[in-house]
Amino acid sequence: MRADQEQLDRRPGGRHVGRRRALAAGLITAALALTSACTSGDGGKPSSWQGGAETPAPKAAATISEPKADAKDVPASTAIAFSTTEALETKFELKDSAGKAVKGKLAEDGKSWLPGGALKYGETYTATVTATGDDGRPATATSNFTTMAQPSKQIRVSSFLGDGQTVGVGMPLIVKFSREIPEDYRDDVQRRMTVTSVPAQEGIWHWVSPTEIRYRPKQFWKANSKVSYRVQAGGLPMADGWYGRADLTVDINIGPSLIMTVDNKTKRMTVTRDGKVIKTLPVSLGKKSTPSSSGTMVVIEKLRKTVFDTFEELGPEEGYRTKIDYAQRLTWGGEFIHAAPWSEGQQGSVNVSHGCVNVSMAMGAWLFTNTRIGDPITVKGTERKLQNGNGWTDWNMSWSEYVKGSAVPYEPATQPSTDATPDPDVTPTAD
Repeated sequence: MRADQEQLDRRPGGRHVGRRRALAAGLITAALALTSACTSGDGGKPSSWQGGAETPAPKAAATISEPKADAKDVPASTAIAFSTTEALETKFELKDSAGKAVKGKLAEDGKSWLPGGALKYGETYTATVTATGDDGRPATATSNFTTMAQPSKQIRVSSFLGDGQTVGVGMPLIVKFSREIPEDYRDDVQRRMTVTSVPAQEGIWHWVSPTEIRYRPKQFWKANSKVSYRVQAGGLPMADGWYGRADLTVDINIGPSLIMTVDNKTKRMTVTRDGKVIKTLPVSLGKKSTPSSSGTMVVIEKLRKTVFDTFEELGPEEGYRTKIDYAQRLTWGGEFIHAAPWSEGQQGSVNVSHGCVNVSMAMGAWLFTNTRIGDPITVKGTERKLQNGNGWTDWNMSWSEYVKGSAVPYEPATQPSTDATPDPDVTPTAD
């Protein structure tokens, strides 16, 4: 075989041809090996060879900062924080261990993503961020993390209102927690609380106690609005190893704008519906020893029939036990609008009640039929000012006062409101 090969190598014009081919093949193999090793450019960004020239890496870049890669015991409420550079378009995706996509939405600043609900406990998720620059080339970042096991210490979140309920234009949204929320955690909780309304209206949450937070718009709700509020508390850390038990979502309706105004000077109540006066009726307010409160309240509860028993509060000399019709509570201290047939002769001229707004049987029935929980009433000109906290007194505070109760800095709306309802910074206040 070697002799035959030597004869081939000595062919005219082709001496040692076989060896040259072998050498050429070896050089090609080495070149290919070198090319396959050059797969990243500066900074570790990928690059490639095209026609013998290196193509720059994508202009955009993406990084996931929270949760950390391969993190364990991540709260089920976690948001995914990320950053991008040189990105004209950013896409985010979160999938569970079965490859099922999780619904959610990007934050307004585009720097984080929040799941639509609490994640599963003890589940592994994969987050993917894709950023595309003006060169049209995507850059991708991925991160895996595992949520914590279901905690044993959980805080229940509840709402005073129920789905589909129709309330008055002064109704605050009320959310309660089964355990006190420390101040250091209230901003985290509040940032997971959202309110949407149709039409859109400016408003803010206000902490009235460590276990209760309320929301009101800057002005009374617009008549016939639809309002939805959501608390994404499931799995949310709330201090000392306590976590939110579950998310809460409530959808309600706002009724017509029915507003009651009582003037102590005239002893009259004026009732408006959607800005038009529909009724004016005589009243009797609290006598000097038990004056009615001046301020803005809302109807808290409605009792067709009840019994007022004040012996424990006022003692045997001043106390009384009386059957009452058409009672509408305004304060926790016991002020009501109610029918008082025994004072019909004084209504419109003399104050004889123990602090309530007395009306006739006929007017008590009419009001009871036409009002809803959350309808506002402003009483003016009495000897006593309404104490904030004595009822749902959210509207007894100016807007600037109310904002101070928020754990999150207030950001005013960019567009001025066109609602005709007076601004509570000016009204309603007591004379």
